[in-house]
Amino acid sequence: MKHEATKHDTSMRKPRLFTPGPTPVPEHVMLQMAQPIIHHRHPEFIAIMERINQNLQTLFCTVQPVLSLTSSGTGAAEAAMTSLFSPGDKGINVNNGKFAERWGEMMKTFGMESVEIAVEWGKAVSEDQLASTLKQHPDAKCVWLVHSETSTGTYTDIKRMAQVIRANSNALVCIDGITSVGAHECRMDEWGLDVLITGSQKGLMIPPGLAFVALSQRAWDKAATAKLPKFYFDLKKAKAAWEEHSTPWTPAVTLFVGLAPALQMIIDEGVENVWKRHETLSKGLRAGVQALNLSLFSESPSHAVTAINQPAMGKQFLTMLKKDYGITVTSGQDSIKDVIFRVSHLGYYDEGDMLTVLGAIEHALKRVEHSFKPGSGVAAAQRIFIENSGQS
Repeated sequence: MKHEATKHDTSMRKPRLFTPGPTPVPEHVMLQMAQPIIHHRHPEFIAIMERINQNLQTLFCTVQPVLSLTSSGTGAAEAAMTSLFSPGDKGINVNNGKFAERWGEMMKTFGMESVEIAVEWGKAVSEDQLASTLKQHPDAKCVWLVHSETSTGTYTDIKRMAQVIRANSNALVCIDGITSVGAHECRMDEWGLDVLITGSQKGLMIPPGLAFVALSQRAWDKAATAKLPKFYFDLKKAKAAWEEHSTPWTPAVTLFVGLAPALQMIIDEGVENVWKRHETLSKGLRAGVQALNLSLFSESPSHAVTAINQPAMGKQFLTMLKKDYGITVTSGQDSIKDVIFRVSHLGYYDEGDMLTVLGAIEHALKRVEHSFKPGSGVAAAQRIFIENSGQS
């Protein structure tokens, strides 16, 4: 019987993921994770962890141990808080998005005093805001900042903010780098960062389930007097295991097996080249969506994820992208859930991926009767990519 294709036949539609976590996993990494499982206390796993530990230090730009946890990125933040602070300690939290909000809530949960710097979502904290708050709270033990706020696609200049903190306070500089490590320039030691965390399902290009945290020597000194309760997330135990290229508890073995080749891809490309690639992809995508008469939500766009104000008929538009074109993006969160949609360019993406997602966006926009010149989005992105061709 002859098959009659419908107008939008999806029988051979290839699914493509453009969410800021999970992000796509390279094919050879998936194949590596499909190999028979190995035991986590045997020499072959220890050898894998040795390579992982070295490469994570290169990625984090630090000589300090980068500790691997079997958890999400939130687990890394909890591990840092419970390992460094005591009940009643005061911390400053820059709240400019859903994830930034979480770290203030976490401090309160552990009996710390949280001083919030409320920043309009889509904006980054200013130097004056931060300096003023630090002067008002000279007893603050930490400042939590999100480098790339996933919920709003907003970048904060943590290099400059770390300088402001150090000039006005002895507080530890604590950075959520969950969607920035592996996407934005981030030099832990050179910039004087005391805590830096990330997660596996972002720029590290493997499935969810691992988190990573590095502490400065200043932070390790603070850990010696911390009194918050901890057991599984005790970073002193994790550091002792790290020195043996091991983990204190049973790790997610398969994820570590995948992490090793994923990290090697980053090292082979070169960390600075990885940063440059993400910058180019983000600029191309932003140029493309703006050429389609769509506007950006953030005033300080991230190189990891772009937040775009939804067109009219936004829900129908997003449904079409996934159902008819195989493109999975994600909407906003909380008060901006139906205001924006977010497109990732974090991790295993190249220029062709950006042209593909822009092409699908054009198709869906045409069907919801959004006004734009067909082909203009792809063309605008392509101009950026051609201009940056051969640059590193």
